[in-house]
Amino acid sequence: MTSVLDRSTSSSKITVEPIAGYLGAEVSGVDISEPISDATAEALRSALYEYKVLFFRDQPISHGRQVEFTRIFGPVTDAHPLGYTDKSPDGHPEILEVDSRTYARRGGARKYSYASFWHQDVTALVNPPAVTVLRAELVPDFGGDTTWADLGAAYDNLPGSLQRFLEGLYAENRFGGRTPKWTSDSEAQSITAEANIVSEHPVVRVHPVTGRKLLYVNPGFTSRILGVSASQSDRLLDLLFAEITNPAYTVRIGWTPNSIGVWDNRATIHQAPTDLDHLDVVRVLHRTTVEGDIPVGVDGQQSRSVSGDPFLAR
Repeated sequence: MTSVLDRSTSSSKITVEPIAGYLGAEVSGVDISEPISDATAEALRSALYEYKVLFFRDQPISHGRQVEFTRIFGPVTDAHPLGYTDKSPDGHPEILEVDSRTYARRGGARKYSYASFWHQDVTALVNPPAVTVLRAELVPDFGGDTTWADLGAAYDNLPGSLQRFLEGLYAENRFGGRTPKWTSDSEAQSITAEANIVSEHPVVRVHPVTGRKLLYVNPGFTSRILGVSASQSDRLLDLLFAEITNPAYTVRIGWTPNSIGVWDNRATIHQAPTDLDHLDVVRVLHRTTVEGDIPVGVDGQQSRSVSGDPFLAR
């Protein structure tokens, strides 16, 4: 157990309890409904860089407070680079609402996340979000957990020769990755094709705060490795996707009403629930994201935008 003293008072103490071997911690001793002191904000940022995923329980807050809380980690963007204004609560364009009832109202099958597969948030962008905050409003009594994996641990446990090989590679990232999960006539296909956001990122990224090397590929967005043949790219990605989703590097956390998850989107990948599609339950969560920096590889070179602009806070 790790305790961090909030220097703004003599009595307030944040407790950070690790919950898995490589990443993930539950935080108590902070009331997110109130303004966060500078000392507490710094303590939470430090904990996030160390544990990569922070979870807070019993935090009933408004949409506005979620946006303000997110700001302690950096400038807050709008809900999504593709717009999705119909998925934001009135007056809060920064929030992406993930509501299983919305899909059913549109006449589609009930869905519990718009991306129930391993991914980082929006690495098609040249500057993917740095931090994601997700708040649970309505969740089922059981099931619907989210799983995260540690990209630094995945890199660290590779053989040195493979690490050095990967450090010289770049990969294309686009919506859908190698195999989009939507049909050719779907709304998702139409929106992503029109937006045409594509970027090239280093396969091994250096974290801008910790300096740690991270495997920077994910099944949701990484479409190919550059500079090799298509078959070689597929084999390399199969290898890397297996490495980054190794259960040893994961933490799985169950949502409760008014719980809040915060994760470092640079250092982790995550998977939304896949165990609810056969159940008739409601799941409503609210997402905010922090403006990201442009990734830098081990060679000091930045990611390159093939198409699309950086996603910046207002």
